[in-house]
Amino acid sequence: MPALPSTPSEPSPFGKLSHKRSFEGVIEQIRAKINAGQLREGDRLPPERELAEQLGVSRNTVREALRSLENSGVLRLKKGPGGGAFIHSGSGDAVTKALSDVYRLGAVQPASLTEARLILGPAVARLACERWDAQDMQALEDNVRKSREANERNDHLLRAQANLEFHKLLANASKNPILVVMTNALVEMVREFLQVLGAMPNDYVLASRERMLDHLRRRDTAAAAEEAERYLEWTQAIYFERMGQSASATAERKDPPTA
Repeated sequence: MPALPSTPSEPSPFGKLSHKRSFEGVIEQIRAKINAGQLREGDRLPPERELAEQLGVSRNTVREALRSLENSGVLRLKKGPGGGAFIHSGSGDAVTKALSDVYRLGAVQPASLTEARLILGPAVARLACERWDAQDMQALEDNVRKSREANERNDHLLRAQANLEFHKLLANASKNPILVVMTNALVEMVREFLQVLGAMPNDYVLASRERMLDHLRRRDTAAAAEEAERYLEWTQAIYFERMGQSASATAERKDPPTA
């Protein structure tokens, strides 16, 4: 995509910064132009040198701002010929990373995670049931087949990956980008959770997936939402049971003798 025009005969698209920390001002101006529709997905910003001159800041300040915007998913930075800083709508990766970090730091308790899934999951299933297309159905069916085959081969890692991916595919079928971002973030937090507690018993998972596919094919929204809720309540009960066992084992463990 072409860079924003910045020739001597034309006014600068960016204004000089005179307050706040400079790199924050750079970020604010770029975000403002996105909000105003002056910058859109795929547009390329001027090179660092030009942008620094237009804003009246150093190239290091511009570079710091661009990296911050890349981390938040607003920009995609490409190197080499044809590279530069491109406006990027993102896929919610920044939200997912932020929530995962919050979870790792212990600010989100497992009970809150499962509660959020119980609220979101049935709504996603209901919309997916109404809005799925042939591509969505094919992806969901392929996912369930992959999970079944992994189970038959006792490939627990691939099975767990497929089981988590199912939730993301179902969210994609809802055609709601906000629900997609929220679901992806919760699934990644669950992935962290399962590394401690272990995967779910797959016989029930596969049976639930088959029932969900049947509800989707029949566009039975009530049954799809109920299936999602029942499945998530089942997983919640197992999570809490394993957490209790883990806590009990920790409590019964004796301190090692001191020297």
